[in-house]
Amino acid sequence: MSWGTELWDQFDSLDKHTQWGIDFLERYAKFVKERIEIEQNYAKQLRNLVKKYCPKRSSKDEEPRFTSCIAFFNILNELNDYAGQREVVAEEMAHRVYGELMRYAHDLKTERKMHLQEGRKAQQYLDMCWKQMDNSKKKFERECKEAEKAQQSYERLDNDTNATKADVEKAKQQLNLRTHMADENKNEYAAQLQNFNGEQHKHFYVVIPQIYKQLQEMDERRTIKLSECYRGFADSERKVIPIISKCLEGMILAAKSVDERRDSQMVVDSFKSGFEPPGDFPFEDYSQHIYRTISDGTISASKQESGKVDAKTTVGKAKGKLWLFGKKPKGPALEDFSHLPPEQRRKKLQQRIDELNRELQKESDQKEALNKMKDVYEKNPQMGDPGSLQPKLAETMNNIDRLRMEIHKNEAWLSEVEGKTGGRGDRRHSSDINHLVTQGRESPEGSYTDDANQEVRGPPQQHGHHSEFDDEFEDDDPLPAIGHCKAIYPFDGHNEGTLAMKEGEVLYIIEEDKGDGWTRARRQNGEEGYVPTSYIDVTLERNSKGAVTYI
Repeated sequence: MSWGTELWDQFDSLDKHTQWGIDFLERYAKFVKERIEIEQNYAKQLRNLVKKYCPKRSSKDEEPRFTSCIAFFNILNELNDYAGQREVVAEEMAHRVYGELMRYAHDLKTERKMHLQEGRKAQQYLDMCWKQMDNSKKKFERECKEAEKAQQSYERLDNDTNATKADVEKAKQQLNLRTHMADENKNEYAAQLQNFNGEQHKHFYVVIPQIYKQLQEMDERRTIKLSECYRGFADSERKVIPIISKCLEGMILAAKSVDERRDSQMVVDSFKSGFEPPGDFPFEDYSQHIYRTISDGTISASKQESGKVDAKTTVGKAKGKLWLFGKKPKGPALEDFSHLPPEQRRKKLQQRIDELNRELQKESDQKEALNKMKDVYEKNPQMGDPGSLQPKLAETMNNIDRLRMEIHKNEAWLSEVEGKTGGRGDRRHSSDINHLVTQGRESPEGSYTDDANQEVRGPPQQHGHHSEFDDEFEDDDPLPAIGHCKAIYPFDGHNEGTLAMKEGEVLYIIEEDKGDGWTRARRQNGEEGYVPTSYIDVTLERNSKGAVTYI
């Protein structure tokens, strides 16, 4: 099947068909472009949605880390990754399908224009040959008619007896002239006819089939290109299906991680005050004076006075507990958290001590690193000036002293609140409760007055005590990797907190250099430590996956 033989007389139809093919190609390209815009807008809207519902940590205090909230934020992270895959689909379609279609459409237009110009040129040349042949034919026809007229005129004069011999001779000469011219035009017409027939045969059996064949190949290539783009359009989506499936699996795992028991226990841990429920109100007997007699008046009076004092004391203590069921008094947050109930105060102080200990460990590691660097500079002066590290060392020492003072101060507060909590536990089982605690000493929010003489303290407990609940919910999850690094030089890592590495070894980066010259890294086996930043080649990931966000 060939256009050149089957469609030899359908030049205009092929012109329209090839133009329709290019229009269809461009229409499909427009379809792909709109699909890309839909994917981009969808990804953008998903990212905006994730950003809208992600937690905003404006303060240092975090809300309780309920499993339902953690699961929701994990779902948001997975949804953000899903949005990234939609962007990948859009980029793949733009590069592999839309861009390729636009380039091919431009080349197709140029090729089609060239082939059609060749066809029109061949048609114009054939038309020119036909005109030359037709002109010679008409001229030959006209000369034949003139010769016929000359012959008729000669015969009429020759038969006319009145015609002179000169007229007859003249008519004969005219006849011979016309006959000669007719013969010449006949030869010219025969030559033009032969030439036209040859060009026409060449046109319809050689030139046009060749041009139509090129147009056919061009159209078939266009069809193949459309087929490839259809396949690429689907492959762009299919390539991300495994990652999208992982995102959806992550959402399902997040849903399965919700633990209602743990959330309930966290509510208890977050709001438990540490106070005991209020005791029973005592019976105040106002009828004693009715049965009082003269004989025992003194004794009854003394008993009544004693009963009144005890009642007031007891009622006062009971009233001191009633705040638990009413509105809590408002006041500014104090540094020692004395505005909080005992249990919450103990937790806050313990959290602060843990944070200060972590900061102290970091400063100690920095001090050790600076001392090590100073020793290196002293042994190799060409590497740097040891004196340049002195200001940084002094600043680190000041930070260490400040942190130690803060830790000591918070430990004292923690011992105080733990001692008071223990004291209340002992007093709950004592029959002498009114003698051990002075009325009004305990404040509504679980804090204590500034007067130390009114305070009955229990034995201080050892610093660093963790409750079973704190151990259970301590965040032991490893930090997510934010990149990787390759060791340029070997590092022994003998000091505590450092990580030894070999030249060329690849490690995960879990914490960037904070300006102290050290980077926190981790091996594949989970071993962590600090390595010198100048000894490694760091590559940070733009979108690191795996970080868990808590509220």
